[in-house]
Amino acid sequence: MDFSSLLQLVTARDLIDIALVAVVFYNLLLLIRGTRAVQVLLGLVFFAGLYWASGLARLATLEKILSGLLIVLPFAIIVLFQHEIRRGLATFGRNPLLTNFGAHQLTETTIHEVVLAASALATRKTGALIVLQRLEGLRNYVENGIRIDSRVSYDLLINIFTPGAPLHDGAVIIYDNRIAAASCFLPVKLDAEISTEFGTRHRAALGISSESDALAMVVSEETGSISLAVAGVLIRDLDSKTLRNHLYRYLITELGTTEGTG
Repeated sequence: MDFSSLLQLVTARDLIDIALVAVVFYNLLLLIRGTRAVQVLLGLVFFAGLYWASGLARLATLEKILSGLLIVLPFAIIVLFQHEIRRGLATFGRNPLLTNFGAHQLTETTIHEVVLAASALATRKTGALIVLQRLEGLRNYVENGIRIDSRVSYDLLINIFTPGAPLHDGAVIIYDNRIAAASCFLPVKLDAEISTEFGTRHRAALGISSESDALAMVVSEETGSISLAVAGVLIRDLDSKTLRNHLYRYLITELGTTEGTG
């Protein structure tokens, strides 16, 4: 069968099928690129190749051992890639066709109050951690804190983070222009590559921004500097104007564009 005959057998449905499979695999590779999942995946490919080679070489003992390992492979993949799977499902949930079900833009007034409070806390070198929810829900983190459900205001944020106040430890979570909870505990990123100069607040900000699409703003009590964690990356040494611009971009401009496409 020549190439032209083969092309005649390929239908439009086949081309769509191939294109969708390519898109799925491409996005999976993008999802794990730059993470430890790449090394784990290479290890799994190595064992699969070793199993295939043991079958060809008729190495019965090795083949028997590897076949036993392959039985538990699906469970191992779930455990090893749980973070990537969770992040992939969350990425799918941010599809423009689905975002209208969970998108809540923050208003300029809310951003103004947050920036004002951050600037005042930075001047006083008062440590603070404020998480701003975007599309992905943070209900499990809200529930482990103290529920407040109050309008976002400069005075309230300052009082919450005042040293010695009952709620100054932990994070404040802001959702739908309201302070949902305070004194919330967040996942701490324990990556060895993170600089030792970062304390628990910065690591918690990196952790929550890695596991969700939320923004996490940190005020350092040592230096008084303001940082913003976005997608597991820390933007450091922000002044009030730059912080406002970043918050406006991520919480109003980008969400507005996403909702508009839905």
